[in-house]
Amino acid sequence: MKFKFDENLPLLSVAIFRENGFDACSVRDQELNGCTDDRLLAVCTAEERILITLDLDFSDIRKYEPDALNGIIIIRPDKQDKNTIINILKRIIPVVQTEALKGKLMIVESDKIRIR
Repeated sequence: MKFKFDENLPLLSVAIFRENGFDACSVRDQELNGCTDDRLLAVCTAEERILITLDLDFSDIRKYEPDALNGIIIIRPDKQDKNTIINILKRIIPVVQTEALKGKLMIVESDKIRIR
């Protein structure tokens, strides 16, 4: 599975996923900082990557239909400090190792994970 981390996530996020055997990169790696949401999803689609982000705009399934995408994971932490986000990312690794995410939207909160 391949992942792209949005610019709103800590740089350590990429390293954690790579350490667990995933192909991971960040928006920063490709100098896509500040690009539009549509451009970001086009790049993720072309690269067959699942987008991981804090951006709630991507939860609008009328605008961003999950069926047409490789998958989106939206992190919704109680607090947006680095440690909280890293702990949530570590918690979802076992889920993404076993769950097919193509065409799905995963919402990850501090206490639960929803996949639709």
